[in-house]
Amino acid sequence: MPKFYARRRLGFLAAFTGLIASAGLLNGPAASAALPTPVSAATARTYLSSLTVASEDRTGYDRDLFPHWITQSGTCNTRETILKRDGEDVVTNSSCAATSGTWYSPYDGATWSASSDVDIDHMVPLAEAWDSGADSWTTSRRQSFANDLTRPQLLAVTDNVNQSKGDRDPATWMPSRSAYRCTYVRAWVQVKYYYDLSVDSAEKSALQGYLANC
Repeated sequence: MPKFYARRRLGFLAAFTGLIASAGLLNGPAASAALPTPVSAATARTYLSSLTVASEDRTGYDRDLFPHWITQSGTCNTRETILKRDGEDVVTNSSCAATSGTWYSPYDGATWSASSDVDIDHMVPLAEAWDSGADSWTTSRRQSFANDLTRPQLLAVTDNVNQSKGDRDPATWMPSRSAYRCTYVRAWVQVKYYYDLSVDSAEKSALQGYLANC
């Protein structure tokens, strides 16, 4: 093929690829969640190997023991802050409530245009944290955990998917979208490691299996 036509062909392919990417066919929807990037799979495997393995105990758990959706800035609480972080073209009113925007849920690949269709998931659920050591924390530390914007712990997702997850760990629940599972387990382990939470044997086994494929 003459060099002139080869260059034209390469140029066309580059332009076509750019067009597809801009349309979100290669990179996914423009409205993608902005979860803080979890540690690498190798680091997660190292973290996991150091976590204490212990059976879970939910005695005394109450969600109110984890003060959540505290004020983060101005009139914006934690939920509203995550909605703004994870959404596209989010418009808020004077009380920081989202009045419009688009939210992509990486758990199931759904996109929503109403904030009422979106929940903020605690990657490591509050009840799971309690079972794993948070029962001995101060209220202040439980509040920090429930509103953590720094670790990969809070994420805007489809409401009924979050409700389906409930308080289950990776041994019994994983995102239906398999492309997100590596991110999910890396985040899970990072949060547990940072907060020095234990894992039960089934949870550890499941995490090892998923991380082996990351």
